Amino acid sequence: MLFDTVLDRTVLPGYSRLGYALRRRAWPSDDPAPGALRGRVALVTGASSGLGEATAAGLARLGADVVLVVRDRGRGEQALARVRAAAPEAKIRTARCDVADFASVREFAAGESRVDILVHNAGVLPARRDESVDGHEITFATHVLGPLLLTESLLPALRASDDGRVILVSSGGMYTQPLAVDDPEYRTGRYRGATAYARTKRMQVELTPLLAERWRPDGVAVHSTHPGWADTPGLADSLPAFRKLVRLALRTPEQGADTAVWLAATEPGPQPGRFWHDRRERPRYVVPGTRPKAGEAERLLEYCLAAIAG
Repeated sequence: MLFDTVLDRTVLPGYSRLGYALRRRAWPSDDPAPGALRGRVALVTGASSGLGEATAAGLARLGADVVLVVRDRGRGEQALARVRAAAPEAKIRTARCDVADFASVREFAAGESRVDILVHNAGVLPARRDESVDGHEITFATHVLGPLLLTESLLPALRASDDGRVILVSSGGMYTQPLAVDDPEYRTGRYRGATAYARTKRMQVELTPLLAERWRPDGVAVHSTHPGWADTPGLADSLPAFRKLVRLALRTPEQGADTAVWLAATEPGPQPGRFWHDRRERPRYVVPGTRPKAGEAERLLEYCLAAIAG
């Protein structure tokens, strides 16, 4: 346990493929069995490559009926072919949804009648400040508002499950940022895409306990997780210098997706409202000054609910 904590706090070994390999040796024998998700419906956003595709493939291998929720249908069909090759027996399809576009989210959700697992993986890391079609800063719309609206819109379908699970794929970068409750749209200060990304990932983690309580009466458990440093097309496009620097230490997408798949499939289900990495609950705060004041997360949730209500 102490060794695991040291790995986590020193970041580079803990978030790397080395950290994954070392921790895996100490995991209990609770790998979900083949067929563990047979008959269950799993939706994965941002599933056209990288972590989303790896998560979809992992769920499909366990027998789930998987929906690859993508913004670009052409890229989605390419991913579909790769996931089918990895899990030939699984039922898999693509569906188009831009999670930053409220109309697209509502249209997609209206067509889904049963959902057991919803993995919010779609992500963006813009070079400059941009806004969604609904007028919200794009990382905030993609990582926070869109997932909130999509889950709220899918509640009837999630209620049809006897074990609904919602998983927010965050980032270890969130540790560097406090909760930007007074400026969630990043309208003030010098805009940096990496900061916007980390800020909204902090929001996901802070909202997880509140959403777990909000959706508990619907029989829906909510978890958040971060994948460590995984070698994905998104990383190569958004942070090429960082990728070059740590390329040899990067995890595979499958290793990065492991905990999301485990959270979706392990029995009994993990305690809701927690933050996970490498199949272990992690602290939400490491850097001094990043813990929000009492009531700030609730205030952010109120802002988000008002924003998606229009």
